[in-house]
Amino acid sequence: MDIVKYIPDELDRRIIGHLRTDGRASLAKLAAAMGVARGTVQNRLDRLVETGTLLGFTIRVRDDYDDRTVRAVMMVEVVGKSTTQVIRRLRGIPEIQSLHTTNGKWDLVADIRAGSLSDFDRVLREVRTIEGVSNSETSLLLSTV
Repeated sequence: MDIVKYIPDELDRRIIGHLRTDGRASLAKLAAAMGVARGTVQNRLDRLVETGTLLGFTIRVRDDYDDRTVRAVMMVEVVGKSTTQVIRRLRGIPEIQSLHTTNGKWDLVADIRAGSLSDFDRVLREVRTIEGVSNSETSLLLSTV
């Protein structure tokens, strides 16, 4: 099936916004909050999933849930036209929770969560050995304020 780019309307955006704050909301709860029928919400969610607008449903954990987790932000500079290959390799590192393209000096920004300092050190070494990575700078996240 060819997926046509679907542009969410106002109701879709409201449903998505509600799910961002309560990913476990039932169809009935969403319908009541949106002021529409349960079937309408079900159809909208089906379409959002089918078109790839919604990639899935997940939980969010408080940042300080596991104080033993080492969190960091890594900025990565890529040489030449190797961005696609570097992104592919970075996505294969489980400790990299999210990866973003950016502008300016750095080409990519990675959100890293490692179980220990030794795991964190291994991730840094692994990233630095990826062909196409010319430079990186990492900052540990110490506390949320």
